[in-house]
Amino acid sequence: MLGEYRISGRRASDIVASVERGVGAGHLEPGQALPPMRELAAELGINPNTVAAAYRTLRDRGVIETAGRRGSRVRSRPASTARGSLRVDAPPGVRQISDGNPDVALLPPLAAAFAAAARHMDEQPVLYGEPSVDPDLARLARAALDADGVPGRTVAVTSGSLDAVERVLGAHLRPGDAVGVEDPGWGSLLDLVPALGLRCVPVAVDEDGPRPEDVERALDGGARALIVTDRAQNPTGAVITEPRAHELRAVLARYPQTLLIEDDHGHAIVDQPLYPLAGVTDRWVLVRSTAKAYGPDLRLAVLTGDEVTVDRLLGRQQLGPGWVSRLVQRAVVELWTSGSVDPVAVARAYGERREALLRALAERGVVGQGRSGMNVWVPVADETGTVARLLHAGWAVAPGARFRMSTAPGVRLTVSALTGDDIARLADAVADAAGPVPARSYG
Repeated sequence: MLGEYRISGRRASDIVASVERGVGAGHLEPGQALPPMRELAAELGINPNTVAAAYRTLRDRGVIETAGRRGSRVRSRPASTARGSLRVDAPPGVRQISDGNPDVALLPPLAAAFAAAARHMDEQPVLYGEPSVDPDLARLARAALDADGVPGRTVAVTSGSLDAVERVLGAHLRPGDAVGVEDPGWGSLLDLVPALGLRCVPVAVDEDGPRPEDVERALDGGARALIVTDRAQNPTGAVITEPRAHELRAVLARYPQTLLIEDDHGHAIVDQPLYPLAGVTDRWVLVRSTAKAYGPDLRLAVLTGDEVTVDRLLGRQQLGPGWVSRLVQRAVVELWTSGSVDPVAVARAYGERREALLRALAERGVVGQGRSGMNVWVPVADETGTVARLLHAGWAVAPGARFRMSTAPGVRLTVSALTGDDIARLADAVADAAGPVPARSYG
């Protein structure tokens, strides 16, 4: 069953370490079955309860999964194997459109903002015991949230959206709990959830966001949390429309104990309105990152939510890093108040490139998805072959395996760096690569 690899140990912790070593070294492959608990206990000469405890820990850590009579198997994407490793490096001469980065030409210069922030901090140094959130940042963020109809009062600041999601999940959930996640969805999130010992429950996504029937199925099946993207969903570009928001709120109202996490991924880079779900459940947060509009390296996101959740997040944050650098927060205040980014112009730029690519693909018989943001998702029959053929044609695209669980294969194309001259060439290459593989004769 395990080939030449032998699980060792007499204590549960030793068995756990042995399995994790096997997975990390590649001796235990994704999908490989582990011995039944009684069989392994007999082989090791220990009580079956010890093996059961070890398997339970491995399951909670996201290393293995249990599938009823099929027994326990190494997860197809264990937490120790990041989806980010499923990337395509672009050799010389190949265009990199797989990384999901914003167009650097649309990002604001940072020197003046940080210089102004430094002068402010020189005049009013931040010392221990100061508030963790810059008052001006909180005021500006709260005003923007109010304008979009997002309830709540307190604003917290985290080191990006993923940091916020991790802290909120940790505030309410325990290892083994199930979390509804979009499929296809954000690859880093699909790694984070099992890394926290939680279980991902896939929720299908169409162009209007998560499908209500899939959300209902996940919550009815015991998912304690649901993570959704309001706008510019990664990788499909889906946007939660007003009718879909109404449907989702109706579903969530039947499960008020659900922890709802909304990621407003498209804030400041899309022109579609926000229709928040916030407030329909007892526990909720809505997160907005500065990464796409102002620069990934700022590592700053703001969030609001119900008072219990925000209080728990701030309390735990205080025991760790304490706060996100007030210098960075002040720089963001300067960026927001100086009008350094024109959200309308940014949304128009990404929208024109995305729509041009979708039109060019459609003209060549290729169906693509992308209602907002900077990505286009193209379903394909042969994901690996499509990626390889596109690389040969001079384009490095993201394989769909980074983003999907049970949904069909696809590839993600980032339009950020595309020019008008690129569109037709890329569309031609995708049409050729996604089509049927020509028959070959050997001999």
